[in-house]
Amino acid sequence: MAVPKRKTSKSKKNMRRAANSKFSAPGFVNCPNCGETKLSHRVCPDCGHYKGKEVVETE
Repeated sequence: MAVPKRKTSKSKKNMRRAANSKFSAPGFVNCPNCGETKLSHRVCPDCGHYKGKEVVETE
């Protein structure tokens, strides 16, 4: 079984984990109808529009 020869230092551990913070969450766009942030290729949860048409009726 593979076992680490030495303890991983706090700085090495944090440097490894810091690489993940460089990536941003993809797929967020502004709705062309209301301007709210939504996931791309999905119906806007605020206004119910998708590709310029109202597909979900909202109150």
